[in-house]
Amino acid sequence: MIIRKMVFLLLLLGLCYSCEDASTVTKDTENTTSAGGTVNSKADQLTSKYTTFTLEADLSTLTDKQREMVHLLITAADKMNELFWFEAYGDGKEFLDGINDPSLKQFAKINYGPWDRLDGNKPFIDGVGPKTKGANFYPADMTKEEFEKARIKDKDGLYTFVRRDDKGKLYTIPYHHMFAGQIKEVSGLLHQASALAEDEGLKKYLRLRSKALLDDEYQASDFAWLDMKTNQIDCVIGPIETYEDQLFGYKAAHEGYVLIKDMEWSKRLEKYAQFLPELQKGIPVPAKYKKEKPGSDTELNAYDVVYYAGDCNAGSKTIAINLPNDEEVQLKKGTRRLQLKNAMRAKFDKILLPIAAELIHPDQRGDITFDAFFSNTMFHEVAHGLGIKNTIDGKGTVRKSLKEHASAIEEGKADILGLYMINQLHAKGEIKGELKNYYTTFMASIFRSVRFGASSAHGKANMIRYNYFKEMGAFVKDSETNTYKINMEKFAEATQKVTEIILTMQGDGDYDRATKVVSERGVIDSGLQADLDRLTKKGIPVDVIFEQGVDVLGI
Repeated sequence: MIIRKMVFLLLLLGLCYSCEDASTVTKDTENTTSAGGTVNSKADQLTSKYTTFTLEADLSTLTDKQREMVHLLITAADKMNELFWFEAYGDGKEFLDGINDPSLKQFAKINYGPWDRLDGNKPFIDGVGPKTKGANFYPADMTKEEFEKARIKDKDGLYTFVRRDDKGKLYTIPYHHMFAGQIKEVSGLLHQASALAEDEGLKKYLRLRSKALLDDEYQASDFAWLDMKTNQIDCVIGPIETYEDQLFGYKAAHEGYVLIKDMEWSKRLEKYAQFLPELQKGIPVPAKYKKEKPGSDTELNAYDVVYYAGDCNAGSKTIAINLPNDEEVQLKKGTRRLQLKNAMRAKFDKILLPIAAELIHPDQRGDITFDAFFSNTMFHEVAHGLGIKNTIDGKGTVRKSLKEHASAIEEGKADILGLYMINQLHAKGEIKGELKNYYTTFMASIFRSVRFGASSAHGKANMIRYNYFKEMGAFVKDSETNTYKINMEKFAEATQKVTEIILTMQGDGDYDRATKVVSERGVIDSGLQADLDRLTKKGIPVDVIFEQGVDVLGI
């Protein structure tokens, strides 16, 4: 459906932008007249990829101090928009001021720049060239070879920009220096919020996170975040994921979430963490690829998210979180998995069910359930903690070995190991429902995720798995109904085979093999593209955008 312009004016409340130098080329989009005489701009066609959803939560149980704290945390998280604009593009304010078409301007806000994140980062504004793989983390004219040869401090660190001096030589600048003014403001807001926190664990985390932003030393605050057990309010904020750096996958981008814990649903999820050591031992790969022990303090919780900002709000929206990413923290203590229940429900109702009605065989559509969708998503996040974080030859982390392919391969691992976990726990009687519910829902979810585009780590991961599963006969295309039908037995077999392929690639730190897999299997063939085009013609949205913020919450 065409999203009304007035809805987009609510998007990214209070957004502000960096004033660093960047060049822009902006033009109005063409208008076309339909048979009925209605003028439809290209921008309106672009924005029809999204459907709106209001981020709400039950705040009736919060105290006055907690409500004030939520207000402060949303203000702090909103500042991540400015930082991410700079990381993804450059001077966002100057760029947006040059766009006259209101709908096009809002679409640019959704994408944090002039490139369509749901269409392989293709430029949607005339005169704008392709997006550089290194975004704004590196000089646009820098080559990989130049970077590799450069002897500069912390060049592959998570929290440094690479720049040129006036003589053309590369140097690095830490995030906390590049964003000194903005970071000081966010740090102050988190410190104010900590003073209001009634939960001691949350109070400690906010104080340490406030300090970490000022010096880019995040490990202490990561440990404190894992130590929180009884907090009802949560906040994820700072430079976290490396998806935006598609040149090397080294640089973390800024984002922010504000969340309200669903205490009842979280209680239901507690039991699954205890099975991680047992599941790690049973992964169907040689012992050397599963020798690491997952952290013992892993938690599963369900939340209603009330605010997204920055990286997590760009293009396709996150519906579950697995953090921290620090490999040392993960091995010592574990991770927390946050299931964003209200955002999941939005995608299930508004996107997944309509996709299934179009592409899944009529005999199997009844097997798709929200519980299976929630579980598949949850165990995907849990599975990030399984497998291996460091290469078996002792040469360092998988992330640094696989470079720009690390995120796509890791997301593929989490998907496939999530299915493995479901198989194992179902056999133990620990999860309810039939396996066909999980398999069929998983298959429908592949179609949902590949629509995020080939530039997305999740999109590449889904295509790699789709192509492997297709080769292994896990599903077939039914010519009579023009829909996909899952072969349950072969689906289970393919799960095991692909598990071994991905985990050995990670353990070996095999960059060349990862490059080959991504280039050959991380692509959408013409047949699948035709089916995805059917979804677009049916008006099925690709993803959601949010009406969100303090006004929506009434605080």
